[in-house]
Amino acid sequence: MHFDLTDEQEQLRLAVRDLAGRFDDEYWLERDRNHEFPWEFYDAFADGGWLGIAIPEEYGGGGLGIFEAALLLEEVAASGAAMNGCSAIHLTIFGFNVVAKHASDALRREVLPRVGSGDLHVCFAVTEPDAGTDTTRISTTATRDGDDYVIDGRKLWITKAGEAEKMLILTRTTPMDQVDRRTDGMTLFLVDIDPDAVEIRPIDKLGRNAVSSNEVFIDGLRVPASTRIGEEGRGFWYVLDGLNPERILLAHEAVGIGYAALRRAVAYANERVVFDRPIGMNQGIQFPLAEALAKLDAAQLMARKAAWLYDQGRPCSREANTAKLLCADAGFFAADRAMQTHGGLGYAKEYHVERYWREARLMQIAPVSQEMVLNYLGEHVLGLPRSY
Repeated sequence: MHFDLTDEQEQLRLAVRDLAGRFDDEYWLERDRNHEFPWEFYDAFADGGWLGIAIPEEYGGGGLGIFEAALLLEEVAASGAAMNGCSAIHLTIFGFNVVAKHASDALRREVLPRVGSGDLHVCFAVTEPDAGTDTTRISTTATRDGDDYVIDGRKLWITKAGEAEKMLILTRTTPMDQVDRRTDGMTLFLVDIDPDAVEIRPIDKLGRNAVSSNEVFIDGLRVPASTRIGEEGRGFWYVLDGLNPERILLAHEAVGIGYAALRRAVAYANERVVFDRPIGMNQGIQFPLAEALAKLDAAQLMARKAAWLYDQGRPCSREANTAKLLCADAGFFAADRAMQTHGGLGYAKEYHVERYWREARLMQIAPVSQEMVLNYLGEHVLGLPRSY
């Protein structure tokens, strides 16, 4: 069993740490406060060639695996960028795996080089108001009309829709009551966002405000059949290909936030003097921070194992889901303890831990809730009856 990073992976990690470190907490505070997309940060990572790290080399990318992508995003989160930084580049870093694996060669050659260069912004539209976790119940339809499809529907919590030129969208091409399995009859498209047919409304939310989340209304969006990803009716299975990588990446991001929060808490505990002694001398402060470190380190190991298994082409659903569960909890525990360590000042934006706290809390909800992870482990790993 070998736990060391390769020389190349270590160099990658340090290079990303250096680049992300140029954007300090004050930068992210202002972007979050003003609801401004972090263009300077995004452009710096695009110019450095990092956005195409996992895109196949034949399409102009780096051709590396999810392990390297996870290292990159963990370092971004740990720099203090947290989810504002990660969400700005997350889909570009690895979300186009479904396109690389299942799209036509013509579509790959059209979009993947632009994605890797940072020139093309894309959002991923799956979730709907009445079909959150139960993806099979989506009601957005794509109706065949000659050489085109016409898409109608509504999507919710769509990240970066306002900045995107294209949308990767899951639709129903066959009604659920006309298929043998609920998972059949869904089709994936990569379409241009036509403002005449697509309305985008930002959602006012608790955190991660530098990167928008949106409600998207689609009315009569006509798209060529050439924008379809793979076969009609197989979209759900294509989306499944991205679930384990998504969980693995989000797990590393959650751990990164936890380490950022812990770093600030330790510094404050060493500097803050009460009753003539630094508060870090008190076990009531020290023990929770030590526990946060232990939880983060243990969760990170599971996330690393899941990434390694995925890159080896081995089954990793158990490990990917477990990593997401443990890392989300560990990241939030560290952020919560960091806020408690700061006392009342932890509630003040200038100390930044409240932003980590808000963004770490999101990781226990998205992209899949902790409860749904436990459902998966209970049913598919332990063999217990389906609970929902």
